[in-house]
Amino acid sequence: MAGNNVVIIGGGIIGLAVAERAARAGRGVVVLEKEEDWALHQTGRNSGVIHAGPYYKPGSLKAQMCVEGNASMRRFAVENGIPHEFTGKLIVATSEKEIANLKELERRATANGVPTRWLSAAKAHEFEPHVSCVAALRVETTGIIDYGAVSRRLAETAAERGAEMVLGAAARAIRSENGKIVVEHSKGVVRADVLVNCAGLQSDKVARMAGLRPAARIVPFRGEYFHLSKEKEHLVQGLIYPVPDPELPFLGVHLTKMTDGSRHAGPNAVTALGRESYSWAKMNIPEALGDITYPGFLRMASHNIPVGVAEVLRSFSRKRFADSLSRLVPGIEARDLTPSPAGIRAQAIARDGKLVDDFLFELGPQQVHVLNAPSPAATSALVIAEHISRKAGLLDS
Repeated sequence: MAGNNVVIIGGGIIGLAVAERAARAGRGVVVLEKEEDWALHQTGRNSGVIHAGPYYKPGSLKAQMCVEGNASMRRFAVENGIPHEFTGKLIVATSEKEIANLKELERRATANGVPTRWLSAAKAHEFEPHVSCVAALRVETTGIIDYGAVSRRLAETAAERGAEMVLGAAARAIRSENGKIVVEHSKGVVRADVLVNCAGLQSDKVARMAGLRPAARIVPFRGEYFHLSKEKEHLVQGLIYPVPDPELPFLGVHLTKMTDGSRHAGPNAVTALGRESYSWAKMNIPEALGDITYPGFLRMASHNIPVGVAEVLRSFSRKRFADSLSRLVPGIEARDLTPSPAGIRAQAIARDGKLVDDFLFELGPQQVHVLNAPSPAATSALVIAEHISRKAGLLDS
C-alpha cells in the first residue's frame, strides 16, 4: 500500500499521532476533524491515566501496545514538557471472593512484563491509608497525564512538519478515483494515496462510507464522572481501582488523582442514546434506535441484564455512585461528589454479541480503519500510530 500522501479522518489522539508520525517520515498529510478543536471526545474526556497493562490478555495487541505505549508516553511527556506523574496504583480486593480474579490480574501482569507487588491489607495502607481491602496489587508503572495537552502538542508538531490540519471538516463521501482516495468534506475535497480512519465514535460509519462492511458496530457507552470534594481529597493519595469483572472490558468505578491535584471518581458504564449523547437529556433517537436494535447489541444486552440495570440505577442515584466508591474508600458520601464532564467509550460489538476485547484494525483498498480503540488506546497512541503507519505503507521499510 505504497503512497506518500495520506488523509486522516479524526483528530483525536490516535489520528494526531498518525499525522505526526507520517509527517515526520516526510509524507504529505491532511487531517480532517469535524469539530472546531482537537481531541474533544474520547481523548479529552477520560481519566487521564497512563495504563501499565495488567488487565489485558497476554499476546493481545492491547497487552503488547500498552506496555510499549506506557514507556513511549513517558518519553513524550518528558521531551515535550507535558504535565504527568507516575503515581502507581492499587487494584484492591474488597472481599475474599475477589482474590481469585486479583490473582488472575497478577498472572496476566507477569505474562505481559508489568511489574507488580502483591500486598496485604496492612501493606496497602502504606500507600493508601484510607483504603478498604483484604489484599491489593500494586502497579508501580501506572501514571497520570493531560491527554488534551498531548494531543495539542501532536497537532502542533504535525503542522510544523508540513501536515495540513483542517478543523470543522466533516467527511461527507469517500470514493476511489483514478488510483486515489477522494474524500468530500464540509470544507472541500481531498485526494490522497491512502485513507486512515481514526474517527472513534464514528469509525464504523466512516468505514461503511468508504465501502467496507466492518466486522463490528460501534455502540457508545457513557461513563459519568464526579469530582471529589476538597474536604475528602486527602482520602485518596494516588489511583485506587476495584477488581474488574473479567467478562467485561470496563475497569469499574475508580478513584484517580488528576494532574491538577484534584481527585476524579468514575466512570460507570451505561448505554448512551447516541454516539455523542453525554447526558440522558441529550439524545440522538435515530442513532440510538440503530444501536440498540443492532443484533449484536441485543445479544450482548440479553446476557448482561443485571449489570446493565445496576449501571442505569447508579447513573440516576448519586448515593449509589458514592456507595460504590465507599466500598474502596469508606467515608465518601453523595454530598462529596460534584458532577464532572462525562465521556463516551466507542465500544465495538460483533454481530454475535461479543464485545470486541482487543484493538481492531481493518484494511480496505488503500485504506486502514481503526474500528476498536478504547482504553488503553490513549496510553498506546504513539505505538498504535507506528503500527497504522506501517500498515498504510507510510514508513520506509
